[in-house]
Amino acid sequence: MQTNHHCTGLTDTQVLESRKKHGENILTPPEKESLWAQFFEKFTDPIIVILLIALALSIGVSCYEFFAGHGAANVFFEPAGILIAVLLATIVGFGFEWSANKKFEVLNKVNDDTLVKVIRNNNICQITKKEVVVGDIVLLETGEEVPADGELLETVSLHINESTLTGEPVIKKTANPADFNEDATYPSNHALKGTTVSDGHGIMQVLKVGDATEYGKVYEGAQIDSSVETPLNKQLNGLADLITKASYAIAALIIAGRLIWFFTGVEIFDWITFGSFLLQTIMIAVTVIVVAVPEGLPMSVTLSLALSMKRMLSTNNLVRKMHACETMGAATVICTDKTGTLTQNQMKIYEAKFYGSEGITDLIKEGISVNSTAYLDYSDKSKIKALGNPTEGALLLWLHENGVNYLPLREEAKIVEQLTFSTERKYMATIVQSPLLKKKVLYVKGAPEIVLDLCKTLPVGKDEIHSQLIDYQNKAMRTLGFAYQFIEDGDETNYIHEGKLQNTDLSFLGIVAISDPVRAEVPGAVKNCLHAGIGVKIVTGDTPGTAKEIGRQIGLWDENEPEIHHLTGTDFASMTDETLLDVVNELKILSRARPMDKQRLVQLLQQKGQIVSVTGDGTNDAPALNVAQVGLSMGDGTSVAKEASDITILDNSFSSITRAVMWGRSLYQNIQRFILFQMTINVAACIIVLIGAFLGTESPLTVTQMLWVNLIMDTFAALALASLPPSEKVMKEKPRKTTDFIISKQMWKSILGVGISFVILLFGLIQYFKHADIVSLSQFSLVDFGKNFFNFSHGNGLSAYELSLFFTIFVMLQFWNMFNAKAFLTGKSAFANITKSTGFLAIAAVILAGQWLIVTIGGEMFNVTPLKAEDWGIIIGITSIVLLVGELNKLLDCKKRRHNVVHEIQ
Repeated sequence: MQTNHHCTGLTDTQVLESRKKHGENILTPPEKESLWAQFFEKFTDPIIVILLIALALSIGVSCYEFFAGHGAANVFFEPAGILIAVLLATIVGFGFEWSANKKFEVLNKVNDDTLVKVIRNNNICQITKKEVVVGDIVLLETGEEVPADGELLETVSLHINESTLTGEPVIKKTANPADFNEDATYPSNHALKGTTVSDGHGIMQVLKVGDATEYGKVYEGAQIDSSVETPLNKQLNGLADLITKASYAIAALIIAGRLIWFFTGVEIFDWITFGSFLLQTIMIAVTVIVVAVPEGLPMSVTLSLALSMKRMLSTNNLVRKMHACETMGAATVICTDKTGTLTQNQMKIYEAKFYGSEGITDLIKEGISVNSTAYLDYSDKSKIKALGNPTEGALLLWLHENGVNYLPLREEAKIVEQLTFSTERKYMATIVQSPLLKKKVLYVKGAPEIVLDLCKTLPVGKDEIHSQLIDYQNKAMRTLGFAYQFIEDGDETNYIHEGKLQNTDLSFLGIVAISDPVRAEVPGAVKNCLHAGIGVKIVTGDTPGTAKEIGRQIGLWDENEPEIHHLTGTDFASMTDETLLDVVNELKILSRARPMDKQRLVQLLQQKGQIVSVTGDGTNDAPALNVAQVGLSMGDGTSVAKEASDITILDNSFSSITRAVMWGRSLYQNIQRFILFQMTINVAACIIVLIGAFLGTESPLTVTQMLWVNLIMDTFAALALASLPPSEKVMKEKPRKTTDFIISKQMWKSILGVGISFVILLFGLIQYFKHADIVSLSQFSLVDFGKNFFNFSHGNGLSAYELSLFFTIFVMLQFWNMFNAKAFLTGKSAFANITKSTGFLAIAAVILAGQWLIVTIGGEMFNVTPLKAEDWGIIIGITSIVLLVGELNKLLDCKKRRHNVVHEIQ
């Protein structure tokens, strides 16, 4: 590169001194949590904490029973089962996140060994990017990445792509103070680390390296620990709190009630009798606490999140942090950047107006091909890329889309003389010997106003051209004007002199409008978000005009919007938090935003109670991505952005974000369905233990049977409910309030109603079996069932066959209730779309087969004996009434809703 400045650069000694004083040009990597720390973090889950408490109590009770000689080694089955539940939930969750992070690391490798040209010891040499120090003189050329922050000493038509920091793809840079742009996000004479030279060249003196650069500050901002409690964690904390208080209250009630019962019934007080009674009472109370804890819940939540992680990957959402699957469903606001997320981050021709020309003439295609310094990369036929100036690349892509290959035209036309584009001239001119037109042609392209002033012949009136230009510029588009002149053989006129055109007789050819087009799917996706009650805000480093135009194109902005719905970064930074909190919810566009403006916006929205999701692909988006409840980076975004995010959108599609919302909302409903299923069992079990505590009856269910119900069967049920496909219907609803309890009123009615109904039936069966010798359910008498319901005498006890019947009826009641849980919140039958729920049906079949195997071959371990085939048929038929009642309820609810709709219409 030729330089007008004589720069000797740093000496070797100065390089060492600078590195010692200012540090190396590397970014300090974030401290990675060890695998053990990541694993143990899973034990902080609120339900896991309750399980650990229950585990400790269960171990204590089991040790007492074993060492006091009241039980054999099988008393340790219950604590072992709880331990397995804890380990399964934590290991599965840890395993899925570890796998996702391994995929992410492959996607996000960074290379600091790229070579850059610097002047040192009065000599131009190459060093790696990480060896650059403060004071180095760096030579910048087209296509190269700027290695550090610095001041430009010299520029020649220098344009830098700052989209990674500001969102703007092309920024004019200059060392001439007269040409500085006062409105620019960063000074016009500064080049910044991580940006790319898109055109021209320049010389820069390094001012900052590594963490001190703007890129480094953003990177550091992205590493600040800003962990925000997720909505699901808040709600599970609430559920854990309720379970803890309820189980402790019931335990206290048992202790107080049994003590009153003891003292009112005792005639002569005996400390030994009292001590034995008190110990037995405490044991029953501890049993209640253990029974109240839903052992399968952590596993169900983990399985639901893990399955969603896996299935979301097939829809181009790489989830790194498991909670993000569900949190997306609670999002109330999406803050999105413009470039590369809403738009394609590739300049394209919006419209070409070549006056008086039908189609693409030889003059047009040759003029665009030869009067350009850009190239096309054809290595990937599915996605041809422009190299060099994005605006010139857009012209070549337009030719390609119209079936014209620029390269043969450029290679066959001999360039006689050329003026490359410069920001001072604002045009480019090339004289070629044209093989197509058989003569010399002068081609000119540049700023339309400048090119128009150079022309003597216009195909239409100047006012018409100006009107067209204003129309394009109002749409925030860039425009180029084209002109030409035929040069006859023997014409010796010097048309190019001292870097300018002179003595020309140019004819105006036309204009093209160039834009970074909105991705085709974005308007529809934004519309879906707005219908789903999710606010969308554009946060970009681009100009106000461009940001508003993009907002208009995606359906977010119209001409009648109050001005307070748009703020510039300067206005935003000058306002206090108190002032902004009053307007932040209504804000739709923040333009000219700097990285920390985006982060501040997210934090202000969170203060207003919003659940914020941030999308972005640039380094400038990283702090906001990190502080948001869910950060979504683009697959081709910068490594800093991806490192700060929770989910990476592999196909860069905004519509993938709306699919993530749908997955999140559907996942939350699946978790609610499992809680409905699980808590019904727990309510029934707690009430049975409570009744038994005052009637002096032992539980008819053994520890191993309860482990099958609470751990294995619940895990299968969790898999079944988690496997339900996402529903498009959830996108018609508003986001849930994070302050709402995870168990809704509708769920409470079902849990208590069904749970108490189960208790009445199961208690009645115990009473009936105690006073009847049942060898087959065909003997069952409803009259005797009613007679013995309130018969509290000891009776004959329960036979092995009766215990097996009771156990199977208990399980089958839960089995059919699982189908009711599946249909919860759908308003449809449990059998609606059943063919799409093959996973659910398969797991239901496994549960049924598992119960048959346990009863048939479980023997002493499960305290069961095989049942007759007719009894299996009776049990399956009678317990299916649970499903029938659920279907009738849904039918009545449906009729009620229809009646309300008709009433409202009338």
